[in-house]
Amino acid sequence: MSSTLPQLIDGEWRQSQSRDTIDVTDPATQAVIARAPKATPEEIEAAVTSARQAFLAWREVPAPERARLMLRYQHLLKEHHDELAEILARETGKTFADAKGDVWRGIEVAEQAANICSLMMGETVENVARDIDTASWIQPLGVCVGITPFNFPAMIPLWMFPLAIACGNTFVLKPSEQDPMTPNRLAELFIEAGAPKGVLQVLHGGREVVDALITHPEVRAISFVGSVAVGQHIYRTGTDHLKRVQAFAGAKNHMVIMPDAPKDQVLSNLVGASCGAAGQRCMAISVAVFVGESKAWIGELAEQMAALRPGYWSDAGAAYGPVISPQAKARVLGLIAQGKAEGAECLVDGSDCTVEGYPGGNWVGPTLFSGVTPQMAIYREEIFGPVLVCIEVETLDEAIALVNASPYGNGTSIFTRSGGAARHYQHAVEVGQVGINVPIPVPLPFFSFTGWKGSFYGDLHAYGKQAVRFYTETKTVTSRWFDDSPVSGPNLTISLK
Repeated sequence: MSSTLPQLIDGEWRQSQSRDTIDVTDPATQAVIARAPKATPEEIEAAVTSARQAFLAWREVPAPERARLMLRYQHLLKEHHDELAEILARETGKTFADAKGDVWRGIEVAEQAANICSLMMGETVENVARDIDTASWIQPLGVCVGITPFNFPAMIPLWMFPLAIACGNTFVLKPSEQDPMTPNRLAELFIEAGAPKGVLQVLHGGREVVDALITHPEVRAISFVGSVAVGQHIYRTGTDHLKRVQAFAGAKNHMVIMPDAPKDQVLSNLVGASCGAAGQRCMAISVAVFVGESKAWIGELAEQMAALRPGYWSDAGAAYGPVISPQAKARVLGLIAQGKAEGAECLVDGSDCTVEGYPGGNWVGPTLFSGVTPQMAIYREEIFGPVLVCIEVETLDEAIALVNASPYGNGTSIFTRSGGAARHYQHAVEVGQVGINVPIPVPLPFFSFTGWKGSFYGDLHAYGKQAVRFYTETKTVTSRWFDDSPVSGPNLTISLK
């Protein structure tokens, strides 16, 4: 019998009083490996109240001590790296190598949180007026909430709570109900690192829990990563309740291939960027834009994609694992069928994919379409599966116009040997993250993750300096100290002279 996961409330791991649970299944077998509770209203209130009370003390802890907590935490994460990756692989279906990458990219953000003293430095000007000085101080907000997706159950929580807590806030994490075992283990290690009681809370559940958190009067800021519909709901609801919100949503990322690009590098990178993690990445390349004569490479691309073999997480030869759920598989297969019906040519068809020994898995084979137009559903919609569509254009400017017409703006890349073409592309394209001969340009955490347009709702992005600004307020202090000179009379102006 699979156990029901506990929740972290007020510094203790507690079994929920709720009778409603959500099955956590192995995507390769459909076996139930755990159950997540649906937090009750009383448990939500207890978690937020504890976080608020803990904030009053945690905000006064010196920044160097908060940094030392993060140093201990990132050390523990590295010690338990492979253990975390195995938990993650079992509940997401990711290959072990991919799961290790998920964990490591999260560790990098925890490392950056250990640099919080420098990140929270304010500014000072002496003598802004005669004998008057002004300084800015960076101070925490209060209780922050994080709502994370299924596809990166280690990396995305680690995008959020280490930096928020290092800034002096407290945090309530509501991870995806599809793979909550990894976030629970992250929280256990955080407590082991010495996190004080109440600084981090973990609640489980679905929409009801999310809505209760994003409307709670004690919550100051909300971080979200997930689908477009949910991102829009959280942004609208959170801001309607006067919260600060950053909501990362969908994407449709293009790779532009110039005729002068190194063909072998293009094809290798394109296959990996489209099918890695079964295409379940918000930064996956799902559209290949072949410029001019580069369209001649589509046949070789089909050969390389057809050679990919999905498999179980522990299969070292597997290129990727299953998609997360039967519902996700049905959606991907429905879009593949729609693409065929709308007239696209299916060069590689993964609709009938099977994996020996795992007949119940959510398998989708690598799928490649050519002859795609921007009006087709397989071009317009984020498929979130190992499906790549090819579009052919004659010029770089046509490619730029195509990318800029997309409602999304998460990531894009161009492969070329021309510095002029690369410079023109990176300047003209209306996308937040651009790769030059880099297929998935996710920046390291001393920069920020900067999606644009319909891929992001808010003003300040994840990790890096923008995240520190998101999780803090700036206070300016203007001061003057009087000497014993006689007072000339009342000052009735707003001048600082």
